[in-house]
Amino acid sequence: MNARAPDPALKLVLASGSPRRRELLGQLGIVPAAIRAPDIDETPGKGEKPRDYVNRIARQKAEASVPSDDELVLCADTTVAAGRRIMGKPADRAEADAFLRLLSGRRHRVITAIAARRGDEIRVKDVETAVKMKVLSETEISNYLDTGDWDGKAGAYAIQGPAGALIPWINGSFTGVVGLPLAETATLLRTMGLVFGGKP
Repeated sequence: MNARAPDPALKLVLASGSPRRRELLGQLGIVPAAIRAPDIDETPGKGEKPRDYVNRIARQKAEASVPSDDELVLCADTTVAAGRRIMGKPADRAEADAFLRLLSGRRHRVITAIAARRGDEIRVKDVETAVKMKVLSETEISNYLDTGDWDGKAGAYAIQGPAGALIPWINGSFTGVVGLPLAETATLLRTMGLVFGGKP
């Protein structure tokens, strides 16, 4: 896939309401010109595999986000996969509890798909990270649920929050687990023509 010429006039639109993704972009020195989170149905399809799911959702977010001529739209979607099971954001404390018990003492995958759109062109890339959660005691589960940090988080945890103490091992992109794999995102944005970091 050919890279586009660097365009200093190109502005980035973040199609996500996630403050974590905004903070991660800041690590690249990027401040979005606008934030426009699309409203799409994120229900997994029957029998849909986790990687297929996140790629589809990221692409649909991009399809729902129509940029102007001087804009590049960045979308992302993250899911936690236990085997073939897609673990999205828990509906309530009881579901968060069930998620943590399922993940306790086992490895799982965190997959983030990123999609960039410029004009009618959409490019999608996914990044998978293997994560191991320690065996959780009843006290650890209860104490973590009490923090409320599980709310709105795929798989009922955020590795950059209190749950970081529950995760002794990962293999892959840490920022991908947070919600935006920075190395791959930087490459994708530059390929689409965005200038940042002081040089094309």
